[in-house]
Amino acid sequence: MSRTTLVQYFHYLESAKLIQQVYLEGKGMGVIEKPSKVLLDNPNLFEALSSSPANEDSRRECFFVNQFRNSGYKVALAKAGDFTVDNKLTFEVGGATKTFKQIAGLSDSYIAADDLEIGAGNKIPLWLFGLMY
Repeated sequence: MSRTTLVQYFHYLESAKLIQQVYLEGKGMGVIEKPSKVLLDNPNLFEALSSSPANEDSRRECFFVNQFRNSGYKVALAKAGDFTVDNKLTFEVGGATKTFKQIAGLSDSYIAADDLEIGAGNKIPLWLFGLMY
């Protein structure tokens, strides 16, 4: 299979809402551009398509990107942190014990933390992003 065919198949899978392609911040999304990260479109697909438990980090990132994109925001892979939203906000996605180490010194940076009921400062519970649409 050629590289062009594979990239086109990724495009078809994304159009069918099975995957999400995330590109590096500042890079194009051209027809022959390969994505920097490929995620399932919806966290529920982990249960439907896998016989083994899914990686929690992948499930969190899948949920995060899905919620922002369904709300009309542009999400890209960040050079520092996990994702940038509309080239303005930087997010690090993780569990309740996630620290600011990876995004220290960045303005407009936040942690989207799973297993957290109440946020504080720039640490936002991941479940709140489910209320975006």
